[in-house]
Amino acid sequence: MPDIVIRQIPHAGRITLARPDALNAMTYDMCLQIEAALDSWAKDNDVQHIVLDAQGDKAFCAGGDIAQLYDTGMAGDFAFGQQFWADEYRLNAKIFNYPKPVISFLQGFTMGGGVGLGCHGTHRVVGETSRIAMPECGIGLIPDVGGTLILALAPGRIGEYLGTTGYRMAAADAIFAGFADLFVPQDQWSDLIQQLEDGASPDILAQAAQPPDDSLLSALQPDIDKYFAGERLGDIVTTLQQVDSDFAKDTLKLLQRNSPLAMASTIEVLHRLRGPTLSMAKALDHEYRFTYRAMEHGDLLEGIRAAIIDKDRRPKWQYADLRVPAIAVSKMLMPLGKNALTLEDVRMTKTTVCFIGLGNMGAPMAANLAKAGLHVIGYDTAGTTAEGVTPAHSATDAAQGADIVLSMLPNGAILRDVAAAVLPVMKPGALFLDCSTVDVDSARAVARDAQDAGLLFVDAPVSGGIGGAAAGTLTFMAGGSAAAFETAQPLFDIMGQKAVHCGDAGAGQAAKICNNMILGATMIATCEAFALADKLGLDRQKMFDVVSTSSGYSWSMNAYCPAPNVGPQSPADNDYTPGFAAELMLKDLGLSQQAAEAVNADTPMGALALAQYRAFVEDEDGLGKDFSAMLPRFTSRGRI
Repeated sequence: MPDIVIRQIPHAGRITLARPDALNAMTYDMCLQIEAALDSWAKDNDVQHIVLDAQGDKAFCAGGDIAQLYDTGMAGDFAFGQQFWADEYRLNAKIFNYPKPVISFLQGFTMGGGVGLGCHGTHRVVGETSRIAMPECGIGLIPDVGGTLILALAPGRIGEYLGTTGYRMAAADAIFAGFADLFVPQDQWSDLIQQLEDGASPDILAQAAQPPDDSLLSALQPDIDKYFAGERLGDIVTTLQQVDSDFAKDTLKLLQRNSPLAMASTIEVLHRLRGPTLSMAKALDHEYRFTYRAMEHGDLLEGIRAAIIDKDRRPKWQYADLRVPAIAVSKMLMPLGKNALTLEDVRMTKTTVCFIGLGNMGAPMAANLAKAGLHVIGYDTAGTTAEGVTPAHSATDAAQGADIVLSMLPNGAILRDVAAAVLPVMKPGALFLDCSTVDVDSARAVARDAQDAGLLFVDAPVSGGIGGAAAGTLTFMAGGSAAAFETAQPLFDIMGQKAVHCGDAGAGQAAKICNNMILGATMIATCEAFALADKLGLDRQKMFDVVSTSSGYSWSMNAYCPAPNVGPQSPADNDYTPGFAAELMLKDLGLSQQAAEAVNADTPMGALALAQYRAFVEDEDGLGKDFSAMLPRFTSRGRI
């Protein structure tokens, strides 16, 4: 018996999965056969639509056949899995973008690879036995096959909940969450398929549809939105641990079964995807970054072993305490460069980028662009360069003919000088993308000059430090027109994890200085609190355990703790070697107060933070240290 039955009858392209004893799990060969059939029917005028169904009552498709992935992975052959995922994701994209209606009948289990096959078409039909889930975190993968697109579009924080817990959706749940369209009683399916084969319009499905039962998932949304609002997995776990409710207890049990690294990466991917640039191509690209590395660096092989090889259901996950370092997630989701997923309609390899300013931040950012396949020409007055970057003799030489000029410069005066030199030689319609942190007036002045020259401009200062620049996990705060932001977005996707369009030109700089004014003040307060705790005899770890889960929670405490050997790894654990230097914090606080004075804003805490960092950097030993090195400063001092 064949694993799949593909035929044309007479007006419909028909695909029937035929492995009922294996819950219709999709093999690599089945994937390639389906793609070939879709390609042949796309331009066949006799084929009006595609109808997908499956044999047996238990499942439409319960996922991919992962046994071969395990065998090849354990033998050290990661290329087989990487090629399988690349080909499968290409199929998922074709279904999503198919030029004709694609109709799927999803009885029983539809999970993993089955979602990629059955949940990206135009008409997704569910019935009484339908159970749809994305349980990949249970074997050390993230939801893939384009599933993160649906999860990112789901209401509220439903996507985070479904993606990390593997919750099985009944028909009403699937419709609510966006995985299905219509509930039709299953005793009508055979007749409807016959009509579709005979040339009937897919409109007959809506006519046959009935209201499903109430959605339990919908009823859970208030709790889900409340407890899954955290930025990272650790935030979600901490919130759930503080609540004495059946929902919190049950959810923690679900999370404790799955791979922490996969769950943390799932949450990160969903947060990166949400926004105006969400697309199937972007979702698949981020999924492939993880799956490409899943066997060698993730938990996939261990997850398959525990689930289907030894079947002991006792996987030995990395980060079993559910506290996954941000750098571990970043490494799994870094751009793949020349190995990046390529879909037929998504190519950016011909873009030429001029990168001006190859210092501690600019050099790794430029290198990541080059690794992603862009042609990067770089210039720095100090003569520095970066891996994969073609050096130029001057900024004007680098800018000529470039599609995008990107700058990373020390201050607004230098930005104005560089803009005066390169704007006249840039080709019409090109983008000037400035990622420096400068004063708002300079950003807006350069934006006006760029507009007068017929060019696009975006000011996009960054957050994330040198580590984020190297890992490709920066956050960009962008100001400029919608068209300019859209042009810059592919670069943001390569260099960072998030880009927020804050408004018109200058809005990015405004957001950055407001953010860093908060950061400077809260870091000082965090260091003061640790110093006080020391003198009160309170153990630093105990203080962290309390504050990190209480109202004193902050990024300075939880993610960048200034106390060595407390909390996640931070510069404090490396003798305060800078991740974000104190002198850079001084600069940003200075910009905040300059802006506050210009618009007559009262910012007393910002002014005090500026005075503290000025003394630390200019009069004490803070120059060249991380901005969190305020802690030893306070511990060594008494009350003034």
